[in-house]
Amino acid sequence: MDEKFNATIETCLIAGKIILQSGGETYRVEDTMTRIAAALGLQDAQSFVMPTAIIFTADGGSAHPTTRMVRISERSTDLRKVTLVNAISRRISSGGLSAEEALAMLRQIDASGTSYPLWLQVVAAALVSGSFLIMFKGEWYDFGAACLAGGIGYYGSYWFHRLVAIKFFAEFLAAWIIGVVAFVMVHYGAGRDLDAIIVGSVMPLVPGVLITNAVRDLMAGHLVSGISKGAEAFLTAFAIGSGVAFVLSLFSKGVGL
Repeated sequence: MDEKFNATIETCLIAGKIILQSGGETYRVEDTMTRIAAALGLQDAQSFVMPTAIIFTADGGSAHPTTRMVRISERSTDLRKVTLVNAISRRISSGGLSAEEALAMLRQIDASGTSYPLWLQVVAAALVSGSFLIMFKGEWYDFGAACLAGGIGYYGSYWFHRLVAIKFFAEFLAAWIIGVVAFVMVHYGAGRDLDAIIVGSVMPLVPGVLITNAVRDLMAGHLVSGISKGAEAFLTAFAIGSGVAFVLSLFSKGVGL
């Protein structure tokens, strides 16, 4: 099996892996891998993508096709990486990149970190929280409280994801923190509408991209991926709601400050 064939398969797998881990849809992953394989000379390549694994099969001219699988253990949202992989895929399709050149570029993208530093993400989450508060017809008086609660909640979610391996536990704790911060702000007069502050603050935690991808995968006929992503989005939303409900139930029973 020659080096070009191996490089082609590796290029397809790492391109699909980056897109899937960065929040891309299942059909986009399969389409990108098929287009790259065809552009590099593998016309009969087949791929099967699930949220947790990628299976790719290609025939390099031998009697037995080569099948490889990549396990996907972590998924996030980084649309910059999806855009970069799509750009490389277009260059491959136009004949502007060889398999070896594309593979080197994809490995560099895969090894790179997030687009923005953590402090900027926290600031953005805080501003988003305040903006959603206003969009939901909240008062400007509560804008600062929503920003503070949303920023602290997002920061907590980031670290809980790194410290706790259990899925959805980080969302529950982050929502719990948001509820506590919002209640403290209202209790000491820094906010007025507790419900509006909490609703605005939890919006950065809501799995909007996951919900969108679940619907798009279902519409594209990828039932397994669509249902599994929908279930993950539902459980994430349930964890967020449970964290807020837990705080509200505590303080409604007289657990004051």
